[in-house]
Amino acid sequence: MNFLRQVNTSWKMQFFMLLKLPAAWFMGLHVKHCDLVKCEIALPFRWRSQNPFKSTYFAAQCAAGEMSTGLLAMAHIQGAGKVSMLVTHIEAEFFKKANQKLLFICTEGLEIQAVVQKAIQTGEGYVFRATSIGTLPDGQIASKVYVTWSFKAKT
Repeated sequence: MNFLRQVNTSWKMQFFMLLKLPAAWFMGLHVKHCDLVKCEIALPFRWRSQNPFKSTYFAAQCAAGEMSTGLLAMAHIQGAGKVSMLVTHIEAEFFKKANQKLLFICTEGLEIQAVVQKAIQTGEGYVFRATSIGTLPDGQIASKVYVTWSFKAKT
């Protein structure tokens, strides 16, 4: 799939973020891996993603969570006709101080695909609450980001 090849090509994704998602580019988000089932987004721990308390800013964690779920959704929309997608709600839980690189993983690609297909088949809007888990290098969960996406086929 051409979309996934481009997403997984580092310089192409960095260029895309610079042009279309400059805040994500500035924070240093990058795609570790993305396929139709799972997406992994790395969030480095640097001054551009820190808060004054020497940990990763909550908004940077939410951005990484949104990207990991959104790229999966975009992958399933490619070639499926005109489908709009929109974040309708976002919430997060924070468990550990995030003062190292984080890896946000969403593994709900197949569930997202089913919702997108349902929206296309019925022409009605559907929502899906996707979960992205942010882990520290030692595997401990630092945060969970829940992103509710709305999908609707355009006529």
